[in-house]
Amino acid sequence: MEVKIGVQHSPRELVVESALAPAEVEEAITAAIRSELGVLTLEDIKGRRVIIPVEKLAYVEVAEAERKGVGFGAGV
Repeated sequence: MEVKIGVQHSPRELVVESALAPAEVEEAITAAIRSELGVLTLEDIKGRRVIIPVEKLAYVEVAEAERKGVGFGAGV
């Protein structure tokens, strides 16, 4: 699944390919916002970690990975 993270005062967004389910990502974000530490940590499918202070989050977009079709047909 693809997670896009907008960071305040940054022109680019972070994109993380995560093995977590959308509900698990949402839980991690909610827990980070509520915690005293205030840090969101996500791990990508290659084992790299992204650590962001929640006070710098602008938005988080959670999307299922797109399935790409093969060939020239109009998907049905």
